[in-house]
Amino acid sequence: MDRRRFLAGTAVLALLPFDRAAATPDSMAEAIRKVVGGSAVREERVKLDMPPLIENGNTVPLTVSVESPMTDGDYVKAIHVFNEKNPQPNVLTAKLSARNGKAIIGTRIKLGDSQKIVAIAETSDGRFWSASADVIVTLAACLEEAT
Repeated sequence: MDRRRFLAGTAVLALLPFDRAAATPDSMAEAIRKVVGGSAVREERVKLDMPPLIENGNTVPLTVSVESPMTDGDYVKAIHVFNEKNPQPNVLTAKLSARNGKAIIGTRIKLGDSQKIVAIAETSDGRFWSASADVIVTLAACLEEAT
């Protein structure tokens, strides 16, 4: 491929419609339904720790911890994190076992806009627990222009 064909192809791609943020509150609710099915989700036992105001959405710290004895008979099986305005509503799923010792995960995520984040813990007995946080992003991820 020569340079002219490459530049012409990229120019055509730049003109195509592009839906930057495909996830919506409804798509987040659907993603949560896929995980929990028809089970009730209680707003207890889960703590979602993240700053309420983010200057830059490129690297947003979050920690999810769940009250659990983490024994062979009673442990957190998975922690799921969802958002309502990024391209994908399911941010992450972390699989755990009793051998983890503590039900806690920490990571950094990108946020394209101010939005609600939901963390859901799935326990070994099939119950679901949750917490949520509203986050205000002053500078969205992936939108900064190079200077």
